[in-house]
Amino acid sequence: MLNKVHDLVIRGKARLITGAVAEALENGCAPGDILSTMIAAMDVVGDRFQNGEIFVPEMLIAAKAMKKGVEELKPHLAAGAAGALGKVVIGTVAGDLHDIGKNLVAMMIESAGFEIIDLGVDVPVEKFVPAARAEGVMIVACSALLTTTMPALEATVAALRADGRDYRIMVGGAPITQEFADKIGADAFTADAAAAAKKARELVA
Repeated sequence: MLNKVHDLVIRGKARLITGAVAEALENGCAPGDILSTMIAAMDVVGDRFQNGEIFVPEMLIAAKAMKKGVEELKPHLAAGAAGALGKVVIGTVAGDLHDIGKNLVAMMIESAGFEIIDLGVDVPVEKFVPAARAEGVMIVACSALLTTTMPALEATVAALRADGRDYRIMVGGAPITQEFADKIGADAFTADAAAAAKKARELVA
């Protein structure tokens, strides 16, 4: 049964995954094992994306299937188990209205076992910092998709650093590089959503 769940997530079969999860539960599979199976399936999807075997649409479809599976599973999990690795605050910085990349990163990080607090787009520093103070926040992920909003990203990271809390800061977006991330004091930079999910787990390990 777990192999079926694993396969359906990889293939992005959102319409079938809820039935497969229900069937696995009926056959005595532990909810935690089913969740672990789906997370492992998304790891495969991420690896295939990074290897150029699949592209963003396929990864997005798989992430949607994962989300459906988790929704079916949630009533059977211990409270908070679906976000067992902690909370991740995510948003696109002030002045930037792009959300497709941010949304994909959020879905992949959620699929890796985190709870997502999505602040949306055009998020001012004054909104990022209070959200990052919420109980259980492990990572703050900030996105900038325009070169003109790179200063806003820098200001956001500076404000989060000044807050002095024990969370990790991830940055990303089309114009962002590892060099820029290092310069502004971020803990991590990733170039795509699959890498972001892996890095998030590394940061809390």
